[in-house]
Amino acid sequence: MVGTWRHRVLGLLIAAMLVVSMVALGSLPRTHAAMSKTLYVGITLPLTGADAEDAELIKDGATLAIDQANAKGGVAGYKIEAIVLDSGTATAGQYDPAQAATNTRKLVANMGVVANIGPQMSGEGKAMSGILSEADMATITPSSTNPDITDPKFASQYRPKGKAVYFRTVTTDAFQGPNMANFYAEKLHAKTVYVLDDSGAYGVGIADTFSRRAQEKGIKILGRDQLNPKEADYTTILTKIKGMNPDALYYGGVQGAGTKLAKQAYDVMPKLPKGGGDGVYSGAMLKGAGFPASDGWYATIAGPHLLANPEAQPFVKAFAAKYNKQPSDYSITAYDAALVILDAVKRVAATGKTPDRHNIRDAIQTSNLKTLQGTIAFDQNGDIKSRIVSVFQVVHQTQFPDDDILHQYKYIGVAPEN
Repeated sequence: MVGTWRHRVLGLLIAAMLVVSMVALGSLPRTHAAMSKTLYVGITLPLTGADAEDAELIKDGATLAIDQANAKGGVAGYKIEAIVLDSGTATAGQYDPAQAATNTRKLVANMGVVANIGPQMSGEGKAMSGILSEADMATITPSSTNPDITDPKFASQYRPKGKAVYFRTVTTDAFQGPNMANFYAEKLHAKTVYVLDDSGAYGVGIADTFSRRAQEKGIKILGRDQLNPKEADYTTILTKIKGMNPDALYYGGVQGAGTKLAKQAYDVMPKLPKGGGDGVYSGAMLKGAGFPASDGWYATIAGPHLLANPEAQPFVKAFAAKYNKQPSDYSITAYDAALVILDAVKRVAATGKTPDRHNIRDAIQTSNLKTLQGTIAFDQNGDIKSRIVSVFQVVHQTQFPDDDILHQYKYIGVAPEN
């Protein structure tokens, strides 16, 4: 027995020496070495329900950047792997803040996750931000615009540990709502407007900021109502609005209520100018409401319009080739969000520090990266320093699919800032 034990020990020692020699000579497969250095990035979006189609375009933009980086050998010797989690539920019929919080807890429990991309909606963001703060892990949202999440006044609620963790590659509704009110006053020459929202954090917030600026610009707010996304019939409210004869209608909200609103508002007030924020800049909105109900609607996005920019065409072509569909502008802000995280990994590794979530958060805070939308840099609260808001109008192009964002939304220009 003793002799057998000695032979086994000797055999193990020889095997270990052979492995060490193979490593020294570079004989072990390179894939094995690469797989041992993997960093994870969460992608948390509502892929179930009314927001799913637009969330998918955001996910695809982010994963395209990650796939391209891995195809070039990774970042600073690390393979980047996405962990995609669905924050939409069948019960909610759209994004679900409770599910977003559950997803976030799952991500922060995995110490291999160094950052997150998302959420799509501000209601999710409010549920996620405090959890991220406790974990000192950054998220970069390509589309969430409620200003409260990054407002220092609410720091104890949304970043109790002090550091910014909620970064954006779009501006906030502190600019998107007011700038659209400027557009209503200066371009549509509206003197009276009726305001609706869908009761969500995004919808209420952007309707609030629109209303305040509209009044400052001399527009009279005739009234305001809240739409329940789970209700089917808004005709009572719309009939009341018609009787007040407003110059325009403004809607703060997303597709859950928006598609029904667009259909029914066309039946009741087909010629009334109607508009909203980026919640109505959506292929799902176009497809759900259909034409002619969608025709003529105005929409904003909280950033520059890039899809027609010559510098963005390699991205547009790569996206279409990979996913067999056209991107949205928020596909680009998601792509850029991923680029910011990848750049942070590269810069941390270059200093010799471990690219963990703490060091990645610190590196994101100091980003100064040229991307498709220009140079991305953040203020101390995590907000992007660019304040551009773009305006579109739906003009039906029958030669393209009804939900083709690139061709169905006609770019009007940058919204007036003052």
